[in-house]
Amino acid sequence: MAGASDKARFYLEQSVPELQELIRKKLFTKDEVSSIARKRSEFEHKLSGRGSTASDYARYVEYEMNLDALRRTKAKRLGIKATSYTGQRRIFFVLDRATRKFHGDTSLWMLYLNFARKQKAHKKVAQIITNMLRLHPASPELWIYAADYAWEERADIAETRGYMQRGLRFCSHSKRLWSEYLKLEMIYIAKISARRQILGLDSRSPQQESIQDGEDFGQDLITFRNVTPEDTGLGIITADSARPKIPESKIASTPALAGAIPIAVFDAAMKEFPEEPTFGTQLFDCIAEFPELDCAKRILQHMVEYLMAAAPADVATLTYFIREPLVGLIAASILLPRALMEVVDRFELAMQNVSSLEGSVEQTRTRGAISRYTIKCLATYLEYPELDPDIRAVLTAMIKTAWAHCLKALKTKGPRSSDETIALLNILRLHGFKDLVQPGLTSALEIWPADPHLLAMTSDSPVVLLQQHQ
Repeated sequence: MAGASDKARFYLEQSVPELQELIRKKLFTKDEVSSIARKRSEFEHKLSGRGSTASDYARYVEYEMNLDALRRTKAKRLGIKATSYTGQRRIFFVLDRATRKFHGDTSLWMLYLNFARKQKAHKKVAQIITNMLRLHPASPELWIYAADYAWEERADIAETRGYMQRGLRFCSHSKRLWSEYLKLEMIYIAKISARRQILGLDSRSPQQESIQDGEDFGQDLITFRNVTPEDTGLGIITADSARPKIPESKIASTPALAGAIPIAVFDAAMKEFPEEPTFGTQLFDCIAEFPELDCAKRILQHMVEYLMAAAPADVATLTYFIREPLVGLIAASILLPRALMEVVDRFELAMQNVSSLEGSVEQTRTRGAISRYTIKCLATYLEYPELDPDIRAVLTAMIKTAWAHCLKALKTKGPRSSDETIALLNILRLHGFKDLVQPGLTSALEIWPADPHLLAMTSDSPVVLLQQHQ
């Protein structure tokens, strides 16, 4: 025990000059400094003993953080600009001792990292990340944290990719790591595309878009062609003019901007999870968050083609196969009619693919699951009040066809709970499909006769029911 006391005394003696300065600059009174010394002595003796835990270090760090915050508040109020000793160095010292002793506790490492980032000690953060990943290479969350720091604080795509790729070498079975890496590449493409638009490097400028979209804009204007140095006879050769220029079309069509990297990441991820099409749909959702990118459509088409080849009769695959043409399209889009026709064709093809499943009951339930998702997807467009009547007619016919499959599945007790059926019935009632609700309600009550929400649907309004269900 003497050894532990000597160690604690040694650490306490190192803080004596700091305490003397607090008294000299009148930041704390002698009694307050004595209280600080006693508190530190309790912590140091506890940490030097054999029974110390990670929580003891965490409480010590919390005390020092509060003390440093109080010191800075008093210094600001008294007009003391700077002190020779700061709490930052002592907190770093305690956290360094904590991570050395309990190097397996990731919560201490995260506490260390968050404090260093808050103090903007970037060199310290880099050192902590290196030591942390060396000791915990199999933790996907730590690799994601390191990549997030490199991207958010340093804006270094090479370093960020390095963390992600090294993390995937150690954690190749982490679905979250694959998803975050794919999202990173899409964010980078979005950032490059935004820069190109700001700099006017896109083949179609905003001025051209406004002229093309307007009908009579610019008809009363007299336009002059651009005057070049050659027209004036002053063909001055500069360094920029002598440098060979790369056509903008080639720059825009480079593999990086065309989505080659996200496609490669998706293919590599699916090799790790070849029999999990549901994970493929999760990656699909990551790309669907960027509908404004030109390459997103190409990437989504590649994903759907891969999933259809790997699991053509899977419910998740077929639902996303149907949804893909509608990604990023709003009800007012001029591309919606063509996309809806493709959705109709894909829905019919999906119903045919289900025929490969064994058993008529399984086929009926799978068709019902696909139809439920299709109704939810199409119903969102009916909420647009100025929707074209022809488009509304197509959506109505599609929803009625899908609901027929849902009813067949309901009679086989396809849904495991009443929640999905209640949600669909509410959607149908909210959009005026009252003739479809009654058969579904009758079939649902035969399966769940005591369900309070189904019983309430016989009299309550759909809006009230939807609020109650949520």
